[in-house]
Amino acid sequence: MTVTKMSWRPQYRSSKFRNVYGKVANREHCFDGIPITKNVHDNHFCAVNARFLAIVTESAGGGSFLVIPLEQTGRIEPNYPKVCGHQGNVLDIKWNPFIDNIIASCSEDTSVRIWEIPEGGLKRNMTEAILELYGHSRRVGLVEWHPTTNNILFSAGYDYKVLIWNLDIGEPVKMIDCHTDVILCMSFNTDGSLLSTTCKDKKLRVIEPRSGRVLQEASCKNHRVNRVVFLGNMKRLLTTGVSRWNTRQIALWDQEDLAMPLIEEEIDGLSGLLFPFYDADTHMLYLAGKGDGNIRYYEIGSEKPYLSYLMEFRSPAPQKGLGVMPKHGLDVSACEVFRFYKLVTLKGLIEPISMIVPRRSESYQEDIYPMTPGTEPALTPDEWLGGINRDPVLMSLKEGYKKSPKVVFKAPIKEKKSVVVNGIDLLENVPPRTENELLRMFFRQQDEIRRLKEELSQKDIRIRQLQLELKNLRNNPKNN
Repeated sequence: MTVTKMSWRPQYRSSKFRNVYGKVANREHCFDGIPITKNVHDNHFCAVNARFLAIVTESAGGGSFLVIPLEQTGRIEPNYPKVCGHQGNVLDIKWNPFIDNIIASCSEDTSVRIWEIPEGGLKRNMTEAILELYGHSRRVGLVEWHPTTNNILFSAGYDYKVLIWNLDIGEPVKMIDCHTDVILCMSFNTDGSLLSTTCKDKKLRVIEPRSGRVLQEASCKNHRVNRVVFLGNMKRLLTTGVSRWNTRQIALWDQEDLAMPLIEEEIDGLSGLLFPFYDADTHMLYLAGKGDGNIRYYEIGSEKPYLSYLMEFRSPAPQKGLGVMPKHGLDVSACEVFRFYKLVTLKGLIEPISMIVPRRSESYQEDIYPMTPGTEPALTPDEWLGGINRDPVLMSLKEGYKKSPKVVFKAPIKEKKSVVVNGIDLLENVPPRTENELLRMFFRQQDEIRRLKEELSQKDIRIRQLQLELKNLRNNPKNN
């Protein structure tokens, strides 16, 4: 019989990311003088890509957000043009992953809107969206683009429904109707074949989005879930939430069995929401607390202990939300592996924070920059809706990102009509529940009346012109 001896020495892990540090941009490379929204909704209110930074702002009436070209750092003038077509507060904004001048927004006015930002940014206020999508009967709290398919957008409303929009036709094509309360968060796996959600009903779900079938469901009694993120292709989910003792904690789950979390870990006793961010290329998890200035980071492994604490970036300035730069927008020459855009509401400041792997060599660091999802879609809406799954089209970051995307957004020509999904007309006679909703409905109807009056007066003018032309033709002797 062989006896295996236990080694009592601690296991020191060697990780290339153990010395990653956060570097705050110099003041002149920050964005200053921005009236960041004071809305208490638990979203980031910020979206960033390789060309633009978008931030939801305070506005007197309706909802608006700024879109600033990334190179335009420094102080932003108070009269800087805004995207301001919504009739209610803007609650979420997301850039299209494949077309870098297309952004989706959703609002308390129950609409989702798609905007096309002109080359070089806005020169004047933009009020006309290229698509206005009505299908929710309550305010819309979240929007999320599909990670591998062009022109498929998900929206989650306070009507407890998730709508899937095919923007090629400008219509909702599916409705996910399994939630019994407000949806707090949506996250996709790598190929977008699975959707995970957290909900105010204290349940974590893994859903097949095309059929709306719930594949796995966890009732989180001891861990009140807030946010969820798929951990790439590891078949794992990570959630942040609150323990029964009201401490902030994280939990790791097997996506195919949500009966029990694999691990639960207490973080601290602060009260702000914990935002999780996962980088599948480096297997690093970042945890940022809303209302504090810290960002903790961990390395995720497939074997126990699964989660290895690396370090913590500390700052005295509290963050309201954080935008994240896509991989192809990072500075590979500086060994930058992640970049946050931190919203500091009190200062009206957006502060870039670069996460850097310290390396002495000047050459391209192949080991920290594997092939990564790029800017080309893998599927068309029809292919994905037809049941095809495909992994993202990968790109190398070695040559720097210069490729202009092949995809161009073409807005469908829409006629106003009823919106029927799964046999239910979503716009038919939904009674407003609150005074706010009544007001929003009133303003929406006022807008519609104004639009119809304008259309009518234009048609009147055209009729008069045609009558005059007809009269002239009759009175012209040459034609007799």
